[in-house]
Amino acid sequence: MNQVTIRTEYIKLDQFLKLADCIPTGGMAKALLQEGLVRVNKEPEERRGRKLYPGDIVEVDGEGTFEVAAE
Repeated sequence: MNQVTIRTEYIKLDQFLKLADCIPTGGMAKALLQEGLVRVNKEPEERRGRKLYPGDIVEVDGEGTFEVAAE
């Protein structure tokens, strides 16, 4: 599992996917989410604006599993 460190209280899912290098641009998050390729804490997620907090686990099919970590 890869850890992705954030410097704020939370990060939105689309921004997180870009920070974790799962997508090259934030705009591509919509397609990835609509295809059902993303799970947050083992639950399917389709909302780009979903707030992620330290300790949340994001799974992206074909990319891996990432943990949100505080700085």
